[in-house]
Amino acid sequence: MRDVDALCLPPRPHYGGAEVRRIRAAARMSQPVFARLLGVDRSAVAPWERGAKRPSRPAARLLEVLDLERSEESPVVRVRRAMTPAP
Repeated sequence: MRDVDALCLPPRPHYGGAEVRRIRAAARMSQPVFARLLGVDRSAVAPWERGAKRPSRPAARLLEVLDLERSEESPVVRVRRAMTPAP
């Protein structure tokens, strides 16, 4: 855990309805397919996009990984790079 803490990952962003819709549209997926990709029930995406509910913490982190517009590099890539031993 200290290795992950040392990376100083940014706090998880809070995604509103328009942002969730933008990420899904960029992925060119329907709501049910996008829900399956995120590992959530297919009925979860519609309330997120309406702003009626917010994505769970794990879902928000997955959205961050998929959100290429907001971050230059995925947090997953940063973790992998930091944990890979130098040659």
